[in-house]
Amino acid sequence: MSPQSDERQLPLVEVLVEAPETPQNAPQKLGRHAELCAIAVRWLRRPHSAGGPGCLVAVSEVAGGWTGEIPDAIGFSHSWGEEGATVIEVKVSRSDFLADRKKPHRQDGQGMGTWRYFMAPEGLIAVEELRAGWGLIEVNKRGHCKVLAGAMRDTKNLGYDARRAQVEAWRQQADVAREQWLLVRLLARLGDVEALNTERKDLFRHRDEFFKRMQALNEENAKLRRENALYRFREQAAARQASPDDIRGKLAIPRQASVTA
Repeated sequence: MSPQSDERQLPLVEVLVEAPETPQNAPQKLGRHAELCAIAVRWLRRPHSAGGPGCLVAVSEVAGGWTGEIPDAIGFSHSWGEEGATVIEVKVSRSDFLADRKKPHRQDGQGMGTWRYFMAPEGLIAVEELRAGWGLIEVNKRGHCKVLAGAMRDTKNLGYDARRAQVEAWRQQADVAREQWLLVRLLARLGDVEALNTERKDLFRHRDEFFKRMQALNEENAKLRRENALYRFREQAAARQASPDDIRGKLAIPRQASVTA
């Protein structure tokens, strides 16, 4: 078999030549990485109806404890049957992607994320190169995401049962203790969480009181409108039976003086 035929069997990304890391292109790669991290957070928050995982909480680049794992983006969902975390690792270079598999928390049964994805620019990573259980999200030059592999692939075109089966098939064993550590650290950064919780409960209580007051005012307004309509109906009925002198008296119209010769 000729060398040319051997090359054609390789994935396209295997024959790409990556520019070496230099002080000149390092800031550009860092900027692209930060941009994709922001896109990853937005994708994690994307609702199920739009083909996303529907995470209620999503953050970027937060340490997960003393294991050294810092997910580029992680989101948490509590949808029925999909409780857990989704991790996205952003890759903007081939060298970074190839080095990722050597990390200790990438070994089987370790690391955060019940569902896991790589996110990369178009053409950087081939689906055939992915570790078992990892999905792939490609981002084009306009910032649009396309899921090539993973639990959320083409879910908008799947029925309920098929979607649930696909999500379950991509479920991975996750380090829940590290995920909990990350969430606790996030809450701690907010300050006094109980004060925020109390303020939230007070806001809901004031909201409920406001709605009750509004309901009472609406009921009172409806009662006044009914009474006003009944009053006008009786006035009109009385006017039809009244004499001209009675009508002038109610309207305070003075009687015209008779003209004498």
